[in-house]
Amino acid sequence: MKDLFDLTGKIALVTGASRGIGESIARLLASKGAHVIVSSRKTEACQAVADSIIVDGGKASAVACHVGEMAQIDAAFAHIKEKFGRLDILVNNAAANPYFGHILDTDLAAYSKTVDVNIRGYFFMSVAAGNMMKEQGGGVILNTASVNGIRPGEMQGIYSITKAAVISMTQSFAKECGRLNIRVNALLPGLTDTKFASALTTNDDILKTALKVIPLGRVAHPDEMAGTVLYLVSDASSYTTGASVIVDGGMLA
Repeated sequence: MKDLFDLTGKIALVTGASRGIGESIARLLASKGAHVIVSSRKTEACQAVADSIIVDGGKASAVACHVGEMAQIDAAFAHIKEKFGRLDILVNNAAANPYFGHILDTDLAAYSKTVDVNIRGYFFMSVAAGNMMKEQGGGVILNTASVNGIRPGEMQGIYSITKAAVISMTQSFAKECGRLNIRVNALLPGLTDTKFASALTTNDDILKTALKVIPLGRVAHPDEMAGTVLYLVSDASSYTTGASVIVDGGMLA
């Protein structure tokens, strides 16, 4: 029987992959046979992850790309087209959350950075990948959203708003790209032990309050998000598109 999770021969781009959830995703996809392009803002951090994947027997390379900068998106996809000639999987995982505080105190700089990365970045990364996938006959896009996109997190207003937009974006791309054999889905992580979420996980009062509403009673490990992504980018989910899969330890239940 065919291994539905086999990604041998696939080219996968994972953004925000130098640490946290993105790194876990990159490592798992590589372990299933994909050549993973590890991407984040800094080349050195990406290369370290790529080198580690290679040491473990996988295939990987590094491409620096700040998805909040349009010129860097264009350069990254030009490189991918020249070197690989195709892209089978895009995982939009890089995100910005520079502000933690009351929504009324959100300044323009924090607003702009969050929107530029989480909405504009995801959108034009998906457009660039989608056009490559259209030419080659198909592909898969996976967006990392958040449970905050469904139930806004307190003191995380603009971040939550952008993640709600990512959920809508996922459905919009899925609806218009399905006939092109391009599937688009979203992962909605709950509270996960990453540097990105450290404002929550390192504050004892906030953490205690959060754990009270998580039935599993603990924070997730980044590796616990990667399995869902593998399902959504593999043939195991060949009839799944426009879906938002919640992985939150039961928090929204």
